[in-house]
Amino acid sequence: MSGSTITPWVVGNWKMNPLQADAGALLKNFKQLLNEQNIAEAACHIGVAPTAIALTTVQNELAQASRHIMTVAQDVSRVAGTGAYTGELSAELLKDYGVEFVLIGHSERREIFADQPHIINEKVKNALNAGLTVIYCVGESLEQRESGQAEQVVLQQICDIAAVVQAEQWKQIVVAYEPIWAIGTGKTASPEDAQAMHAKIREGLSQITPMGLHTAILYGGSVKPENAVELAACPDINGALVGGASLNAESFYKIAQAFANTK
Repeated sequence: MSGSTITPWVVGNWKMNPLQADAGALLKNFKQLLNEQNIAEAACHIGVAPTAIALTTVQNELAQASRHIMTVAQDVSRVAGTGAYTGELSAELLKDYGVEFVLIGHSERREIFADQPHIINEKVKNALNAGLTVIYCVGESLEQRESGQAEQVVLQQICDIAAVVQAEQWKQIVVAYEPIWAIGTGKTASPEDAQAMHAKIREGLSQITPMGLHTAILYGGSVKPENAVELAACPDINGALVGGASLNAESFYKIAQAFANTK
């Protein structure tokens, strides 16, 4: 089943980068590239996921761009609402500040910060109930891939959230497949391997919800301008979650341009 008619998404995950002055320069350069040659909103959704401390600053800067660019939170609290939870940032607070998109389940959150499935489910539930769109990250380790468990692991991660996503909420889900062994390593899955996994994800989603045919499935893992065109040509790869390359305005622009022009 192909998702080739889905408008692609290209989202830059800045992770714990950059410093304030560098962020300002990055946004200025990216907005200038769009001014010189715009990428139509209908051709590609574009988003940026800065650090929590920079969310509103980045949001204000992006409001001055020649087209809409989403501001995306990198994570959200497992606690809903407001209250005495020092250091937490709830879905309701994000929504109140106009941030309507959030990454949940990134492998770095799972591995480094022990976000187990039940914690991720709480985050997903809170985000959806607050009206946010969730970019839900899945992916396998090199060991799991080499032992033939890649599809099983990824499909289980998809099934994990099914218990907390209401039927009408699946339209608020975007999936990002990031093979852990390709994140920040310079390695990337071949377009054929990536497409095969994306097709499996779409098949799995379609068994859970009719929205599976229409869900955007992004690829992440050392996406760069040099491989973006090939990845964009795959029918079930509906965009990219971009790490390191999103910290360079020209590289990020070229990746967005590749998906806008190919789809």
